[in-house]
Amino acid sequence: MVSWNNLDTLSSYKELADVKPACLTEVMSGDNGAERVKNYSIPMAAGLSYNYASKQVDENVLAALEKLANEAQLADKFKALYNGEVVNTGEKRLVLHHMTRGQLGDAVEADGVDKRTFYKTQQERIAEFANKVHNGEITNAAGEKFTTVVQIGIGGSDLGPRAMYIALENWAKKNNAFKMEAKFISNVDPDDAAAVLASTDVAHSIFVLVSKSGTTLETLTNESFVKDALKKAGLDPSKHMIAVTSETSPLAKSDDYLDAFFMDDYIGGRFSSTSSVGGAVLSLAFGPEVFAEFLDGAAEEDKLSANPDMRKNPEMLDALSVYTKEMY
Repeated sequence: MVSWNNLDTLSSYKELADVKPACLTEVMSGDNGAERVKNYSIPMAAGLSYNYASKQVDENVLAALEKLANEAQLADKFKALYNGEVVNTGEKRLVLHHMTRGQLGDAVEADGVDKRTFYKTQQERIAEFANKVHNGEITNAAGEKFTTVVQIGIGGSDLGPRAMYIALENWAKKNNAFKMEAKFISNVDPDDAAAVLASTDVAHSIFVLVSKSGTTLETLTNESFVKDALKKAGLDPSKHMIAVTSETSPLAKSDDYLDAFFMDDYIGGRFSSTSSVGGAVLSLAFGPEVFAEFLDGAAEEDKLSANPDMRKNPEMLDALSVYTKEMY
């Protein structure tokens, strides 16, 4: 039975406070340092590795962290998460961002639909749309190809997709996978939107409006700013905009958009890069195939996250942050 207790109520958390941190100048010096770098490293997905040799930890600290992970039931809670239990206890919601890239456990049904099927369907719809844009089947009013995609969002609807675009941009250019330049408008200060639009050929741009509720004031304010710019350029905004929103949103069936792609209440903004929030802009920027590879990598990492052995689980080793941030 999983228990949801505050971290500072756990006895192992209190014990952790009494464990002396490792002295890095000692443990990282000479041959011992080289051996530490080798031993304090575990594999991640896609050939990456997580190395924590530079953290103030040693075997005593790791043993205390393992005890904390066990008492906090981290492995059991992750299993509950991927099997569709309500682990967002504050909002009483499922947490399903992992299902945008795979299925670790049981089928999860919510809102009357299988959620894995729901997310895959949206990915397939986005891929079809992106391919039509790249192939010139969807064009601007003059029959010319779109060359730029601009995401309008705030918070998690901006930060994750923006980070992934920046991370992949140079790789895509070197590997012939760069399809469209991506830009982002998120700041409610109109100078931000004005600066982006000033450097953008709006006649050849698609704008992605991201709002789960369809009523996010900051996002809609920026949308209005963009629509005004399109109209001043003699363009029909509805031929230059798509929406990423919920199926019950006022944006879902609006004629103001070329199309709408859907998200739901079970993916928090900061975890939304693998949902339609990131899928639309990244598929347009790099192609659906690259986005699919991104999802495959995330799914591979999810499998590693299910390992109950903390020392072989990169995500569970993030408990190191409890020690390095909370204790010191």
